[in-house]
Amino acid sequence: MAVEAVAGHAAEAAESSIPELSNLLSVLGGRLHRNPVVAFLHHYENPVFAIFVALIIIAIAWRYGRRPAALPRGGQNVLELFVESMDNFVQSISGSSGREHVPFIGTLFLYIWFMNLAVLIPGLKSPTSSLNTTIGLAIVVFFYVQSVGVRKLGWAKYFDHLAGSPRGVVGWVLVPLMLPLHVLGEFIKPVSLSLRLGFNVFAEDVLLAVLVGLGISLGLAMRLPVGLPLQVFVIPLVLIFSTVQALVFSLLSTVYIALMSPHEAHGHH
Repeated sequence: MAVEAVAGHAAEAAESSIPELSNLLSVLGGRLHRNPVVAFLHHYENPVFAIFVALIIIAIAWRYGRRPAALPRGGQNVLELFVESMDNFVQSISGSSGREHVPFIGTLFLYIWFMNLAVLIPGLKSPTSSLNTTIGLAIVVFFYVQSVGVRKLGWAKYFDHLAGSPRGVVGWVLVPLMLPLHVLGEFIKPVSLSLRLGFNVFAEDVLLAVLVGLGISLGLAMRLPVGLPLQVFVIPLVLIFSTVQALVFSLLSTVYIALMSPHEAHGHH
C-alpha cells in the first residue's frame, strides 16, 4: 500500500514535465485538499519547511549554547569547532575586521546547508530548491552588505563608492554612467547567488526524484513490497554538492561584504 501511495503521487507529479519528490505537506495536500489549513500549508510549503529548518537550528543552538562547559564535549565541542572554523574562514578573506561578520556568515552557511540537506529526510524537502527562498536569502545579503557600507564608510563615501570613486574631470563626467552600473551591480551580485544556489539544489532534487521514481517502478515490476533504493547511490554526491553550494554562497557573501568595507581593512590581501 505504501508503494502504491507513493507511486500514485509520483504519477501525479509526472503529469508535469519536472519530477518532484513527495513530502509530508504534498501528501497531506493530496488527501486533505479541502482542509483550508492543509491547503494553506501545502501552498506555502517552501516557507513552512524553511521555518521548520530555522527552528531546528535554534533548538540545537539553545541546547548546546545556553550553558557552555569549560571543557566542551559532544554537541558543544562540534559547535565550537564550527565557530572557530568559520571565524578562520571569514578572516582569511576579509582580514581581522571581518570577525564581526562571523555570526551572520556562519548562520547563513548553517541555514543554507540544513535546507539543502532537508530533502534527504523522508517527509521534508529542500526549501532552497525554490527561487522564492534563495531570492529571499539574496535580499537579506543585499541589505546586510549595504548596511555595512553605510556604517563603515558613512553616507558620503558610500555614495562615492557607488559612483565609482570619481577623481578628476573625466571621473565626474562618467558618474551618470558609472552610478547606474554600480547600483545595478549591487543588485546583480546577490541575485546571481540566488540563481546559482536555487538551480543547483533544484537539479539535485530532480535527480533524487527520478531515481526514486525509477526504483518504485522497478519494485512494482518485480512485485516487491517496496521500491528499489536507487537514490542511495547519489546521496554522497548530494551531501558534497549541498555543502559546496552553502560554502560558495557564504564565500561570495563574505567577498561582497569585504568589497564594501573600507579598503584599508583588507588592503593587505
